[in-house]
Amino acid sequence: MNGALLLFVASACFLAGYFLYARMIERKLGVDPSRPTPAHTRNDGVDFVPAHPAVLFGHHFASIAGAGPIVGPVLAAEFGWASVALWIVLGCVFIGAAHDMISLFLSIRHGGESIGSVIGTILGRPGKVLFLLFSWSALVLVVSEFTRQIAVTFVVDPAIATASLLFIVEAVAFGFCVNRLNVSVLAASFFFVPLMFASVWFGSLFPLDLVKLFGFTPHATRVFWTLALLVYCFVASTCPVWILLQPRDYLNSYLLYAMMALGFLGVFVAHPTLATDAFSGFSAVGRSGATDFLFPFLFVTVACGACSGFHALVASGTSAKQLDSERSIRPIAYGGMLLEGVLAIIALIGVAGTYASQKDYASAIQGMEPVQMFASTIAGFCVKIGIPQRVAESFMLLSVSAFLMTTIDSGTRLARFSWQELVGALPGEGVAKRTACNMYFGTILVVLLAAGLLLGAPATAKQLWTIFASANQLLAALTLLAATLWFARNRRPCWITAVPMVFMMCVSSIALGMLLWKSFAGDPVDWVKGCATGFLLTLAVVLVVFAVNAACKSRRA
Repeated sequence: MNGALLLFVASACFLAGYFLYARMIERKLGVDPSRPTPAHTRNDGVDFVPAHPAVLFGHHFASIAGAGPIVGPVLAAEFGWASVALWIVLGCVFIGAAHDMISLFLSIRHGGESIGSVIGTILGRPGKVLFLLFSWSALVLVVSEFTRQIAVTFVVDPAIATASLLFIVEAVAFGFCVNRLNVSVLAASFFFVPLMFASVWFGSLFPLDLVKLFGFTPHATRVFWTLALLVYCFVASTCPVWILLQPRDYLNSYLLYAMMALGFLGVFVAHPTLATDAFSGFSAVGRSGATDFLFPFLFVTVACGACSGFHALVASGTSAKQLDSERSIRPIAYGGMLLEGVLAIIALIGVAGTYASQKDYASAIQGMEPVQMFASTIAGFCVKIGIPQRVAESFMLLSVSAFLMTTIDSGTRLARFSWQELVGALPGEGVAKRTACNMYFGTILVVLLAAGLLLGAPATAKQLWTIFASANQLLAALTLLAATLWFARNRRPCWITAVPMVFMMCVSSIALGMLLWKSFAGDPVDWVKGCATGFLLTLAVVLVVFAVNAACKSRRA
């Protein structure tokens, strides 16, 4: 099959979903543009701050995307490109995008509180505490895995480290100009967006290659960047959103749009033939060398490319606190997920249209990071439009790093929110509780746990993607479960969330169960992986029991 045709069909399906299915959901929810949002009613200048729709879309899209829609499809291609493409399209339209849109709406209607607080109104304090503990644990995995990927990228291409640091400085300047000097977003964009692209060129001239500059080993360089990135996460989590989070995500979004435009154009100009298997069977040998079964690991591995529980935390954690009007719920939440689906399809076409056979793909995935595979394959398409391979590959890697940076800083802030809500929901008062609720304490805790996981358990760190993806999908199932109960309580049709909830619950719980078995059945036993997986699975089971009990009580009432 031709890759351009696949991209065209997938894009047409996404557009149909946006104008038909999303509009139907909008009506079922009762979206009201005249209703004041929490960004206005609770404006505090730190977390609750109204944002221009374009700025908020940039923040939301950059935060939810990360490397998920790239890494997931590249790894899942072991099951065949048709299997992956079908799940991306159907998953995005009917599950992932609907999940994101409903999560944002529920948060808006509950004062901008997180989805955990929404669950608290349905399941009570114990349910709220358990969900917040689950989501906080999942966020630690998000920050850890994506920090690992950025550190590896900085070692592979030091020019990206230079450009990424410059982006941070430019974002602070942009935020100060717009929010303190009252420069319009349009005027500031005309200056800072070109400056951001110039930073890409500057980075290529002066790469921060610590191996050459200071004689570091590659391992020491990776450790240095890991620690530096976690320090950045701490700063980004505790400073006001207008000075770093909003402007950096907004500016980076242009870089991401440019990357997607190049990939889109490259596919249509190159017209690659998808030479790998369309369907490679119900099981395949994965990157780790172990045999993976299509169900559930296809759906888990694609992860953010089709559905992601992390998106509910972004929607209800930061986006809901910055939404200016409810009319923006559909374009920001549903539209942002569909754009992520387009990126996932492009990543899939990259590997399926570059390697001559499934065997060649399997050989490549053993020796390269998925992000590097994405960059090199899409860069090969860009050669057809006159861009040198090396230039295009560096630009792709830089863009992915921008995705990842926006995810780790948003993820750390969201983990801080979850921790503060979790401690606040516990009974008791006193100095210890006030200290634990402090935003600096909550952020330090997340950063230290991520550092311990990455540097203290390197064997487990290499397998973080599978653990993260499984927990992420289970988080989406739990969010859909809460939404289903909310729909039922408010006498509204709940099939929109109930059907995908059952599917996602089966997929994610079976995947975690299999990971748990593999952790303790292996030799040696992977205690870190096994305990983490068992902990998450136990929390989920207890939450489901709580939800069933609440549903039975509601029906009897």
